[in-house]
Amino acid sequence: MIKKLIRRILGTKEQPASAANEPTVLGAKEHAIDPRMLSPNAVKVTKTLQDAGFKAFIVGGAVRDLLLGVKPKDFDVATDATPEQVKRLFRRAFIIGKRFQIVHVMMGQEQIEVTTFRGASSDGAPKDVHGRVLRDNTFGEQHEDAVRRDFTVNAMYYDPATQSVLDYHGGVADIRSKTLRMIGAPEARYREDPVRLLRVVRFAAKLGFTIEPATRAPIAVMAPLINNVPAARVFDEMLKLLMSGQALACLQQLRKQGLHHGLLPLLDVVLEQPLGEKFVTLALNNTDQRIKQGKPVSPGFLFASLLWHQVLEKWTAYQTAGEYPIPALHLAADEVLDAQTEKLALQRKIASDMRDLWAMQPRFERRIGKSPYKLLEHPRLRAGYDFLLLRCESGEIDREIGDWWTAFMEADGAGREALLAQKPKDGGEAAAAKKRSRRRRSRRGPGKDAGGAEGAA
Repeated sequence: MIKKLIRRILGTKEQPASAANEPTVLGAKEHAIDPRMLSPNAVKVTKTLQDAGFKAFIVGGAVRDLLLGVKPKDFDVATDATPEQVKRLFRRAFIIGKRFQIVHVMMGQEQIEVTTFRGASSDGAPKDVHGRVLRDNTFGEQHEDAVRRDFTVNAMYYDPATQSVLDYHGGVADIRSKTLRMIGAPEARYREDPVRLLRVVRFAAKLGFTIEPATRAPIAVMAPLINNVPAARVFDEMLKLLMSGQALACLQQLRKQGLHHGLLPLLDVVLEQPLGEKFVTLALNNTDQRIKQGKPVSPGFLFASLLWHQVLEKWTAYQTAGEYPIPALHLAADEVLDAQTEKLALQRKIASDMRDLWAMQPRFERRIGKSPYKLLEHPRLRAGYDFLLLRCESGEIDREIGDWWTAFMEADGAGREALLAQKPKDGGEAAAAKKRSRRRRSRRGPGKDAGGAEGAA
């Protein structure tokens, strides 16, 4: 009944998944994949399986990226061997997963994910009340596995031994037309696994593809289904989205498709504020550049940046209510993190890193005595300093503070002492000290001096 209502609202008809059992086979000259871009370990895994009498192919996003001329970050392998058979062929192999069992094969430091061809979806598979498949370890033939994959561009198989691509659903044509198309009836596929609602946004933004109309139509209507997905899976998908190298484009797509509500509460409010929008844009662009340059990116830094202006707003509110700055900051951080943990299952380590980055910010404004030297010993100094520079660049605080710390970190002993001897500009420590003094006097009440005695009128 609900499915019919959705189709009536969207004006779409249910489209059965392709029943094609025979793929289009493209040779090396047709697909032009450069074998040098392949992972030697992935090739070794396919060869080991093939030598043991099994079918084995590099599959999914790796094939898509190879066809686009991009070196894949990860390589997955699909085979007709069962997880137990795969495990027996490799010294370091581990069966994982409940919803669908897969095997992680460790080759040196590289992890190759090996999946058994999935069979046609079983009506008897356990589902929740919304239709999300909870467990489905049904194995099958390769053409059935292709039907079970989400998008046409992710449903191609590459055989390193013959250098051929097997394409069951027109994925090569969709890559050439830059189109993201769901295999089967989109509303049914989203209901099976609502995480696909986030995946379609991530792939469209990352690849610069257009979402095919029938694939796009159900997204806004079915967005609430994401609330039924375990928080840990939503967090993993959000992390992939933010680490895609196109984080800003992904978030813009999330908003465009109406998927951001509940994932990062108040994100719209932040992006509608001039300072907030500039800060988030700078942070995400910086992250995208680091990823493209092959530099490491901290998830803690990313989430701390996205949520900073929520913390800042609450921090200001607590101080206005009379709370001292440092306790006010901790209260603001607690409130924001508590709200996010429910939705995103933020890992303890990431939440701890976020707290450290936020808590360091007031310390950068204390540029007197031993305080700067103590801050230099902080294990997260570099990340905190980078965060400070983002605040300066966005216009949140005076750029002079960032310039001072840049000079202080680069200076020798004498240079640091000279910097400490400089008189801070208005708006720095002097202004902050005046504010703290006024706040203390207001708490003590009128007519009291610092020692609690009656002051002169």
